Amino acid sequence: MKLAFSTNAYTRFSLIDALRGIRKAGFTGVEILADTPHAYPDAINGTLTTEVCDELSRLGLAVSNINVNCSFGYWRHAPPEAYFEPGLISPNPQHRADRTRLILKSLDFARAVGARNISITTGRMLGGMPPIPAAKQFAESIKPILDRADALGIDVGIECEPGLFLEYVAELREWIDRLNHPRFGANLDIGHSQVMGENIADSVRLLAGSIWNLHVEDIPGRKHYHMIPGEGTLDWSGLRNALREINYDRFLTVELYTHTANPQEAAEKSYVFLRRAM
Repeated sequence: MKLAFSTNAYTRFSLIDALRGIRKAGFTGVEILADTPHAYPDAINGTLTTEVCDELSRLGLAVSNINVNCSFGYWRHAPPEAYFEPGLISPNPQHRADRTRLILKSLDFARAVGARNISITTGRMLGGMPPIPAAKQFAESIKPILDRADALGIDVGIECEPGLFLEYVAELREWIDRLNHPRFGANLDIGHSQVMGENIADSVRLLAGSIWNLHVEDIPGRKHYHMIPGEGTLDWSGLRNALREINYDRFLTVELYTHTANPQEAAEKSYVFLRRAM
């Protein structure tokens, strides 16, 4: 299994320094945060893309995913809970349009840096957007994204997140079957499955064949807090066995946005544990 680490733990560092730190820790893959301060879509330009491509080549790093889940860069003054917005199901048409624009730019960036996939979220069901209208809006909003993804040859993985429109693996499975699009699948965060009370192995099996990237972290019980692998209660042997069962051959990407104070230590500990456990 291929191991990667997300730059969203390195938000106190530049993107280039994050790439270097992740390679130094032993990883051969990297997930790039498509947000401030690394690769916010509206700030991506030719210079940044060239620098990233050159550094990836020099370090021998592959891109496991482009993480477009949040948009800190969109808001100037907002509490942290706003950062899954603007969402694809926002009741505000301008917010929906802006979110689509950011995702489309990230698809172009993914193609340029050699990523096979991006990850996105649906957004929350805010006031004025209950479940049935939200489902209709999501189906409408995702279409131009999948059209562009298809043209570029990039997969789009939805990440189920506690509190968002799509938060359960079973829901995502239904949408994968409903849309029946070869580019539409999952960015499975297995820690989120534990938080939601889902069985780890069953979650993996349910999405077999449609998992474009796997986010891994440890979790304390069912509390949503990302911990260094090996320091929580996640069933790592069960996860390993399920991934082998479905012949998963893409990346396991460690996501530790909770460890920005010392990301290098978090990356190094994660690599040592996963090399042994997986």
